Amino acid sequence: MGVAIRDILADCKETLTWDDLSGIAAVDAHNALYQFLSIIRQPDGTPLMNGAGRITSHLSGILFRTANFLERGIKPVFVFDGKPPEFKQETIDERREVRARADDAWKAALREGDMEEAYKQASASARIDSHTIESSRELLGLLGIPWIQAPSEGEAQAAHMARRGMVTYAVSQDYDSLLFGSPVLVRNLTVSGRRKTRGRTITVNPERIVLSSLLDRLGVTREQLVEIGILVGTDFNPGVRGIGGKTALKVVRNGDFESVIAEKSPEFDPGPIRDFFLDPPVTDDYALEWGAPDVEGVVEMLCGRYDFSEERVRSALSRVSVKAAQKTLDAWF
Repeated sequence: MGVAIRDILADCKETLTWDDLSGIAAVDAHNALYQFLSIIRQPDGTPLMNGAGRITSHLSGILFRTANFLERGIKPVFVFDGKPPEFKQETIDERREVRARADDAWKAALREGDMEEAYKQASASARIDSHTIESSRELLGLLGIPWIQAPSEGEAQAAHMARRGMVTYAVSQDYDSLLFGSPVLVRNLTVSGRRKTRGRTITVNPERIVLSSLLDRLGVTREQLVEIGILVGTDFNPGVRGIGGKTALKVVRNGDFESVIAEKSPEFDPGPIRDFFLDPPVTDDYALEWGAPDVEGVVEMLCGRYDFSEERVRSALSRVSVKAAQKTLDAWF
């Protein structure tokens, strides 16, 4: 879900074309996988599956999004979540319950023949399991795409890499990357340029948010941006009832963060969450190395084990593998 500060960021977003996006992109892997699992489904909400009943929506998403990225000069690195902080457990439990209820609602809608409701509820029931993670990493390896295991939150690791200049920007639909200090966040990097939201399909364009410009426009520091997030609610705390983004902005500008917390949530200590955003666990033990895709390996995995169309897989790979035949990887990218 991420931090709900969308209402104060409207003037801080820059619409981009794909030509503006060349560079190295640190992709929030779990965020991307949830997108694939939620959106890549049959009209009745059933995810893509192979003959053995294994879900393959995420593999389709990785293949075609990666091919699209490489074709457009974007070098992705996928960053996977590690161990969540203890104070995220309540959010994890709540999300698990929400997905279970959505799964029940999906089945009920199918019985009633309401395909629109079935698709909506099925999307909300998407979940990531060990098979999702393992098969995603295997496919990325075959595609020659690096992936990194973060010690904790993937967005924190991506932000750290962006601050060090190891990547050009972080990619996520959530705004948490900004609280973690990513200098640049890019959103809406979908393959089709369309996204389903609240039962409607809308056209979306890539957008960029530059942290320094955002802070200047809002007239706050990064520490105060974190305080705004804490007031409205993050993945680590529910927020203060009745306070949205605009009210939270006024509170921190007036220097009233501590007093509002003391009055509205006297038993809540924001310190650990603030410290986690400002200084999260990250690692520098990684290597960013891209390789030529193993075309036959990808075909064996996706077509041999997951029943993908060989024609579609080879077509996707042909969009980038021709560049792999050049003398150096530098020439490829």
